[in-house]
Amino acid sequence: MADENQHGYLHAKDEYLKRLRRIEGQARGLQRMVEEEQYCIDILTQVSAMTKALQSVALALLDEHIAHCVAGAVQEGGPEAEVKLKEASNAIGRLVRS
Repeated sequence: MADENQHGYLHAKDEYLKRLRRIEGQARGLQRMVEEEQYCIDILTQVSAMTKALQSVALALLDEHIAHCVAGAVQEGGPEAEVKLKEASNAIGRLVRS
């Protein structure tokens, strides 16, 4: 497990960066599609793919947060545990609404 001052996702930082760079490329591709006035449905299909990719990254980061930050705070107890649980709950709420 990572040091308590490190974020839980750091063990997979390169993988997260690779995935985010791929999403960045998808965004540039979408811009190009609009510039080239491509068919609406084709653009929407690519928007959907990009949205799913972002959701996948978000869920993986949330899982890391719960497994590392929240679990560590709960083990230690005290007010920090309540703060971390509330943060996780709020993050889940944001993901569900998006």
